[in-house]
Amino acid sequence: MEDVRQDYVEASDAALVVAIGRYQQAALAEAYRRHAGAVFGLAKRLLSDTSRAEEIVQEVFVRLWNDPSRFDPERGTLRSFLLATTHGRSVDLIRSDAARRAREEREAREQADGGYDLAREVWDMALAGHVRDALEALAPGEREAIELAYFGGRTYKEVADELGQPEGTVKSRIRSGLKHLRQELLEAGVSSGTA
Repeated sequence: MEDVRQDYVEASDAALVVAIGRYQQAALAEAYRRHAGAVFGLAKRLLSDTSRAEEIVQEVFVRLWNDPSRFDPERGTLRSFLLATTHGRSVDLIRSDAARRAREEREAREQADGGYDLAREVWDMALAGHVRDALEALAPGEREAIELAYFGGRTYKEVADELGQPEGTVKSRIRSGLKHLRQELLEAGVSSGTA
C-alpha cells in the first residue's frame, strides 16, 4: 500500500485524475494534499468565513471524485481547474446569500409598508392585558384547564390526564371558564366585534 501511495506522490496531476476515475482513494488523497490549501485559501478569501470555506473545499473534492472527467488537462492544470470550480461555487454562494438578503429586506419593507399599524398594535397589547386580567378573575380550576387547553395546545384528554381529573369535568370547567372569560371581557369593554 505504501508503494501505491508513493507512486501517486510522484504522479502527474493528469495521472492522478485518471486514477481518481478508477476510484483510487489514495489518488484523491494525493490531489487533496497538493491542492486543498490553495482551494481553501481562495474560498476563505472570497467568503470571509472559515466554516463555509471548508464546506467548499469538501464540495470541490467530492465533485472531482464523482466526475473526474470534467477535468481536461489540455485546458490547464488540475490546480487551475480546482480553483475555477472553487471560484464558481463561492460566487454561487455569495449570490445566493445576496438574493436571500434582498428577498428578506423586500419582504420586511412590504410588511412594514402594508402591515404596520400602530393603532392595531396598541389595541392588541391592550387586549392581551384584558385577557390576562380576565383569566386571573377565573376560578383556579377553570383558569388552569383553559391555560393548558388553549395556551398549552393540549387536548381535553391531555388536560384531564395532566390535572388528574375526569375528561367530562375538564370539559365543563373549560366551558364554564370560557363563559366567565367572555363576561369579564365584556365588562372590560372588549367585545368580539371590536377591532
